[in-house]
Amino acid sequence: MKKILFLFLASFSFIQLQAQKFGYIDTDYVLSKMPEYKEAQAEIDKLSQGWQDEIKEMSRNIGSMYDELQAEEVLLTADMKNERLELIRTKEQELKEYQKKIFGFEGLFFLKKKELVKPVQDKIFDAVEVVCKEQRLAIMFDKAGDLVMIYTDPRHDYTDYVLDELGLGDPNDVIK
Repeated sequence: MKKILFLFLASFSFIQLQAQKFGYIDTDYVLSKMPEYKEAQAEIDKLSQGWQDEIKEMSRNIGSMYDELQAEEVLLTADMKNERLELIRTKEQELKEYQKKIFGFEGLFFLKKKELVKPVQDKIFDAVEVVCKEQRLAIMFDKAGDLVMIYTDPRHDYTDYVLDELGLGDPNDVIK
């Protein structure tokens, strides 16, 4: 009786192990192969550089205002000096608010990046879903993410399948 119970449990465990097939992909590698991601990244970099240049210009203007104040300080009355200092503080506050509006949490940079990258991510996720269904995978890990994998068996790497699904695979590469 114990042997029958043991065989039953062992066969049930074996079936469960087979049902939990998994794999992984490297999304950084997939993204590097996608022209639309490179275009989105170039546009994000261009926008970011433009905003950084605006912030530098605003900062230079504030620095010039402060330098002018120091140069003319001896000629100004206390009220005039305080008025200029208040104007400089206002400009500094405007600069901080602008930086926060552009580069802060949920700022324009974040929203624009999300808008430009989301279609690329959706395309990858759709391809991963197709590969998982075709390969009968229960779980797909992302090697490029926070998931740390000490050892990976190359036979579980499905990056090439995802690239093929996206039409970006190497035609000379034969998937086993």
